[in-house]
Amino acid sequence: MKKTALTLAVAAALTLAGCSTSNTTTEVESKPVVQATQNQAFKAFSEQFIEDLWRQYPERSQYAGYGKYDDVITIPNSATRKSNAKFSKEKLAELYNFDLNTLSGNQKTDYYLIENSLKKAIWDIEKFKSWQWNPSNYNVSYGFASILNSRFKSEAEKYNAVLERLKYVPDYYAAAQQNIDTPTLEYTQLAIAQNQGAFSVLKDDLLSQVDASEVLTAAEKALFKTRFADAKTAINGYIDFLTKLEKELTENGNARSFRIGEELYEEKFAFDIQSGYTAKKMYEKALADKARVTKEMVKLTDQLWPKYFPETQRPADDTQAISKLIKHLSQNHVAKENFVAEIKRQIPLLEKFVMEKDLITLDPERPLVVRETPEYMRGFAMASISSPGPYDSKENTYYNVEPLELQSEEQASSILREYNHWILQILNIHEAVPGHYTQLVYANKSPSLVKSILRNGAMIEGWAVYTERMMLEEGYGDHEPEMWLMYYKWNLRVICNTILDYGIQVKGISRDEGLDLLMNGAFQERAEAEGKWRRATLSQVQLTSYYSGYREIYDLREKQKEKLGKDFDLKAFHEEFLSFGSAPVKYINQLMND
Repeated sequence: MKKTALTLAVAAALTLAGCSTSNTTTEVESKPVVQATQNQAFKAFSEQFIEDLWRQYPERSQYAGYGKYDDVITIPNSATRKSNAKFSKEKLAELYNFDLNTLSGNQKTDYYLIENSLKKAIWDIEKFKSWQWNPSNYNVSYGFASILNSRFKSEAEKYNAVLERLKYVPDYYAAAQQNIDTPTLEYTQLAIAQNQGAFSVLKDDLLSQVDASEVLTAAEKALFKTRFADAKTAINGYIDFLTKLEKELTENGNARSFRIGEELYEEKFAFDIQSGYTAKKMYEKALADKARVTKEMVKLTDQLWPKYFPETQRPADDTQAISKLIKHLSQNHVAKENFVAEIKRQIPLLEKFVMEKDLITLDPERPLVVRETPEYMRGFAMASISSPGPYDSKENTYYNVEPLELQSEEQASSILREYNHWILQILNIHEAVPGHYTQLVYANKSPSLVKSILRNGAMIEGWAVYTERMMLEEGYGDHEPEMWLMYYKWNLRVICNTILDYGIQVKGISRDEGLDLLMNGAFQERAEAEGKWRRATLSQVQLTSYYSGYREIYDLREKQKEKLGKDFDLKAFHEEFLSFGSAPVKYINQLMND
């Protein structure tokens, strides 16, 4: 491996750190020197690690906004997997040269994040092997869309990057077909739908735009047209391959189960969540919290029942009473055609509340754009955030919303009841302000690039869930019991995400059992419950990130309140917490109490 100047500097610093001190230097005097040298060496290592990571994984660098490798698509073949595994093992060996005891608190956290990332990469390739059974892993749309939607690339940069990327597409999908071996039926169907959505990015209008452009030569335009046609042929070929495979899997019943089992689930949970709890323990905590939240909902139902049903006796069965009240309140929602517009309307109101209550500083220079979810991203979640990486932090953050116009009247009505007047506000807190959007803006300002890039999903989702409750505690919604009832319904959804995910993947619960949990245990509408069941068959562990992250953040805040007493400041807590980037909560806890 070629040694760069920075690599040599790291090696030299490590050598110095290992040297014995002279006889005239006391142990007390030498320790700070060794520690300082180790700190410098680790700083150099972590900086070089990120550069090497982008070279090894060009697509990941694009998502981070690095830009240098935007014109590259890695061919996902066996040679690439071997190279990736080798890279991770070599970097782990370099990492293990450092003595954790000599690193600063921030550097220790980076150490753990790098270690976890490298170990997970090896596990993914050698044991989990989703590259074999998840055809939706293969989709070129995201990279092309990122380039074409960029506000900071010139027309020439965009078209030249797309031209270069197009040449890789046929080999990319040829390798993808070679990789697929006994996939799950659910992932096969998702891959078909999402790759069909690729043509919303690589559409014929793009050819017209290129042809009319003056930034490419006639020869380049001709090459663009040829490569574009070859890319479309390759994508259609992959779709045809998967369509035939879907038919075979359906007819012969040989599809792989989407359930990964307890061993793989516990391992994936440890890598993805990094919470300090086992998956089983988190599942047990969720069961206990489900019972606690349900009791709070019973109290609120008793309070609200006379208001909405003054002449009707409350059912003796608590579940029936809560369900009836929620169904009644859920009729209060926007019209289908106003769904996206209402979300846009609410964002400034949330920003105003946050600023008036002085809960956290917002950055007016980081735009949030509410949009319909692009076709190549649909079919997974009703709402989501697409945020820029640390290198292009001034790019737009997109709030993606699935358009209801594409749903049947029955489906749309069910979704609207789920995202009713109160819950739509909670959704916007979660996804936008001060939830995901706000947190990810802060993450891009973190002094540690490692924390911004190797970000922890449980911390990110946990923060968004934490802000829902925090906003209500601070008076958002004027402490309406209706808002609190709907919040608890929403919070039950988070709790039941964990119960459902573990139940499906480990305990093997049926679809009917899953829907019963969501509809009768968490009072969700059928369309929402069916969507969540589908999502749980297309992911593992991710659904637990909401509850586990929230629980740890809320508990940390309460401990800080107890520790600081009257000196506790909520805004200061929020801004200090977010200053550490998207690190696992257990490490942020250590840093805040170091």
